[in-house]
Amino acid sequence: MVSAIPPVTLCLWYNGDAEEAATFYAATFPDSSVRSVNRAPADFPGGKAGTVLTVEFTVLGVPCIGLNGGPIFPHSEAFSFQVATDTQEETDAYWNAVVGNGGQESACGWCKDKWGLSWQITPRVLSEGMADPDPAVRQRVFETMMTMRKIDHAAIETARSGQG
Repeated sequence: MVSAIPPVTLCLWYNGDAEEAATFYAATFPDSSVRSVNRAPADFPGGKAGTVLTVEFTVLGVPCIGLNGGPIFPHSEAFSFQVATDTQEETDAYWNAVVGNGGQESACGWCKDKWGLSWQITPRVLSEGMADPDPAVRQRVFETMMTMRKIDHAAIETARSGQG
């Protein structure tokens, strides 16, 4: 049975490990799954029959396809998944899963997974503070965020309230 093809799918380039990445995302984020693993039907330049060519998966409901295209196009910060979180526990869980599985921390809520894909683990309290109509609130929230790697909900709330 052929599955329905979504109108838009993100194509993410991997260096032979699209299946491992998709499996990790499906285990880490809700509304995520691996839909299919597609293998080469015959030998091809740079690969053998049976090699995983593409992996169809979803991340947080977003349809993706992982293409095992080789090392020529690595991921960069020019593309990232932004994941909105509601609690510190949720922020910690996603951050720790990405960073703790061979990834690395960056600044202001950004991190990279072990495949080089960038993630923004972004608490809604931060997004709301950055959109506050009061420029003084936006400045306090921004300045607080700029000191962080993983976002601290309580520190952002304190900056929003001006009590810090």
